[in-house]
Order: sequence, then structure tokens, then C-alpha cells
Amino acid sequence: MPKSWSAWIRIALAALSGLLAGYAALAVAELVSAAVRPQASPVVAVGGAAIDRTPPPVKDWAIRHFGTNDKLILQLGILAVLAVLAMLLGVIALRYRRIGAAGVLLFGIVGALAATSRPDSNGAGDALPSVVGAVVAAGLLYWLIGRLRTHRSGQGPVAAPTAGEPRAASTGDSANAEASGSPAAPMAADGWDRRGFVVAATVAAAASTGAGWLGRSLNGSSGQSAVASRSKVILPQPASPAAPVPKGAELRIPGVSPFFTPNGDFYRVDTALVVPKVDATTWRLTIHGKGVTRPRTITFDDLIKGRAGELIERDITLACVSNEVGGPYVGNARWIGVRLADLLREAGVQPPSKGGPADQLVARSVDGMTIGSPVEDVMDGRDAVLAVGMNGQPLPFEHGFPVRMLVPGLFGYVSACKWIEDIELTTFDAYDSYWVKRSWARRGPIKTESRIDTPKPFARPAQGTVMVAGVAWAQHRGIDRVEVRVDDGPWQQADLAAQDTTDTWRQWSFPWKATTSGSHTLTVRATDRTGTVQTEKRTPTIPDGASGWHSVVVTVQ
Repeated sequence: MPKSWSAWIRIALAALSGLLAGYAALAVAELVSAAVRPQASPVVAVGGAAIDRTPPPVKDWAIRHFGTNDKLILQLGILAVLAVLAMLLGVIALRYRRIGAAGVLLFGIVGALAATSRPDSNGAGDALPSVVGAVVAAGLLYWLIGRLRTHRSGQGPVAAPTAGEPRAASTGDSANAEASGSPAAPMAADGWDRRGFVVAATVAAAASTGAGWLGRSLNGSSGQSAVASRSKVILPQPASPAAPVPKGAELRIPGVSPFFTPNGDFYRVDTALVVPKVDATTWRLTIHGKGVTRPRTITFDDLIKGRAGELIERDITLACVSNEVGGPYVGNARWIGVRLADLLREAGVQPPSKGGPADQLVARSVDGMTIGSPVEDVMDGRDAVLAVGMNGQPLPFEHGFPVRMLVPGLFGYVSACKWIEDIELTTFDAYDSYWVKRSWARRGPIKTESRIDTPKPFARPAQGTVMVAGVAWAQHRGIDRVEVRVDDGPWQQADLAAQDTTDTWRQWSFPWKATTSGSHTLTVRATDRTGTVQTEKRTPTIPDGASGWHSVVVTVQ
């Protein structure tokens, strides 16, 4: 084999060595994180740190283009970058073995810093997976590269020649082998240990795979107690059940969102790369802070058993502030929970309108998320709840089991804390919550919005009557009217489905007589029960939610 080809092969194998070292680092870190907690895994920690530092416009772009897959895309991106850097370190190590190994250790330090800087960090313990994984990977890279470095008879490894560089022949190898009575060592023609590298790489890959599999298995089993606790939850009959959904509230028109969004289809927008699995038997909620004269700690049993006679059931539509005009991040569900205002009053809290010193309620999640809500809105008589059930079932883990908070009429980023474990009463001047620190508004009332669900954009309906339909929402105010416009024609009133409550969305329909073939633009707008007409002015989601009319373009055949 020509010298140049041999050199290039060793460079490729050096890159493979770096990749194997990176793989080992992640596998070992996954195994160690099983003894710490899944959130301490380097990919999760670095991903969480990346989310924390992502500019709001970039975050919005990711949600808009990737939807609920945004976290998967982020993790794949992190793995791709790590793979490239690991291969580069492997190539560097071929000539500078110690520098390559030191580079691996440096990435371990980065992972450790990311893990310990997370809002929910448990301190130095969270650094262990990244540090241990990096140490193992650095040693592995050093060992593998040793198999690729050239050897001369009776000498240790020497620096590898560059592509095309001549190499002095070792004249004593054959003679020494014959004198010893044993065959020559299985070296490649240019002196590097080909067989040794293959064995070492195979062993490293197998051991890493085993460590990663064991780590994932242990991390999966770590949530079994939470799964078991959820399976044992039996939601009691609420003392104040939701009124039956009025006849005619669901139009059942093909293509229109169902009145109740199934749990599996309900949108999920949060920053958790690993969904927290909290054991309901050990869950605690603390209420404390400014104006709290009787601090309280509440258990899950306190909510579903001790306060079973106070549970309420309500239909409430939630919306995400990241929802673009016409977007999918809105859903309606039937929730069971305890009135949050009642719990606050028992703790001695008074709203600002009654002289209370706190105007902000800061809810904290087990994953470190902080969400700030106006105390006045929480205690003004609306059905703000600590929810334990969703559509007749205990909350799914993805939606906050065992307990989440929600406040009708406010965007989720200022009201809908999932996996809640702490409520602190404070002021807006004294504290900025997670999203406020990232350029979002302190207060986020939901805007009057409407959406065309059918026909879809670029549909090609036949001439005749085309059913245009969708949903409109203005939580805590209610929808009074929906209008549809075809091209630049006059606004025409749509037919409204029966209203459930002012806190839920409302379906609407409009039978359009499509008699002219060609391209047409359908536009919708809503008016809420305060008389406010949905604004035409287009605004981005930042800082307090998008606005504008939703329209679709269709081509009549």
C-alpha cells in the first residue's frame, strides 16, 4: 500500500478513535447519571443551558418550524456537533496525543459547568456524569491513538509521519524475530499496530454500548415509582362538576378541531428536555412569601383526599404565547383541581386591591422553571386552579403530573406552571421570572383570536358550497361574533356553535358559495363579549403574543 494511502487511513482511524471516545463519554455519563439524576446527563444539561441562552426570536423560529420536535432537533444538533469535534480531537491526537486527550477533558468541564448552572441543579453532584465520562474518554482516546502510532524494533511509539513523508526502514525486525524463535509482531507495513487497534476499538465500542444501555435502563427505572404513584390515583368526583357541554357546542365538521383536545394531541411547549417524573406520594407544595401570614406545605393527598369536598371541574382553553396567528398551540380540556385563590386565602394572602403587599405570584417547577402571575388575576373570582386531572384522567407526565397550575385568560408563560412545587408571593418590581428575563412581557392576557381549520391552505375545493370553519377564543371574555371575508369582499357573519363557557374556545362555520374558479383568500376575525374586535395589525409573538387576522389561500376548481 502506498505510504500516502496508509497515512490517510491512519488519519481516518484517528477520527474514528475520537468518535469512539466521544461515544464512550456519553455512555459512561449516562450510566453515572443514573446514580445522580437523568437531568445531569451532559446532553440534557448542555441542551438545557442552550435553551436558557437561546434568543427569543430563535426559540420562536424553532417552535414554528419544528413544533413539539424542537427538543429532539436540539439534542440531535448537539450530538452532531460533539461528533465533529470528537473526530477533530482524534486527528489532533494522532500527532499530539496529550493535547487531544486534554481537549476531551475540556469538553467534560463544559458539560459539568452546564449541569451545575441549571436552575434545578443539585450542586456538585450534577457535575459527576460529565467529569467521569470525560476522564474515561480521555484515557480511551490516549489508548486507541497509541495503537495507531508507529513503532520501531525495540522502541516505543514514535510520532506518525504525515501523508507522503518517507520513513526510515527498521532493518533488525526480521532478524530479531527469527532469533527469538517467534513470528514477528502483527504490525502494519509502516509499523502501526493494526490488529491491536481493531481489537481495542471493538472492545471500546462494545463496552460503551453496554454502559449506555445499562444507564438508559436504570434511568428509565428511576421513574417507576412516579409511574406507579400515578397508576394508583383515583380522581374523586368533584364537588363542583363542570356543567354539561351545551348541545351544539361541537359542530363535528370534518377538519375542525374537536371541542375537547385529547390528552395525546394537546400541545406541549416547555423547556424540559427530560420530562420530570414526580412521585405523587413524595410531592410537596410550599406556599410562602410576602403577605403570607400562614405559610403552608401541601401534599398530594391533601388535594385529592383532604380537600375532595372542594374539588372543582372546569372546561378551560389554554394557549401558548409562542402561537403564531393561525397556529396549533392552543387546546381545550376539562380540568379537575382545587381553587388556587382558596389556598392563598388560607395562607393569609390578600390581593393588591384589598391591601395585599404582593402583586406577583411566582410558581416554581421541579425543573427550575419560574412563572410569574398577577395575584389580582388569580384571586379575582376566575377559576384559577391547581389541577390534578385532565379530561377525566390524572395529569399526564408531559402535562405536569402530579399537579400543575392554570389561570383562565392568561397565556401559559404567565400562568400554567407544570410540575409545580413552590409558590412564592412577591412583587413584579422585586423579581423577574424565567421568560421575563428573556424579553417577554410581565403580564400576558390572551388576545382575541380566531383560526380557520378548514379548508387548509392551498386546498383545491370544487365549485359549489365550501364549508369554511374553525375556532375562536378570548378566554375569560368569551366570543360574541365571528366574521369571514372572501378576497376583498364585505365581512359576512359566520354561524357560531353554542358556547360552553367564556373560558373555552368556540367553534364557528361559514357556508361559502364558491362559484368562481381560481385563487381566493379567506380571512376570519372575531369579536369578544367586551366588544373588542380582533385587530388586523400583525405583531410577532414577542413580547406578549401574536396578533392579526388569519387567512388561507385556496384554489377553486
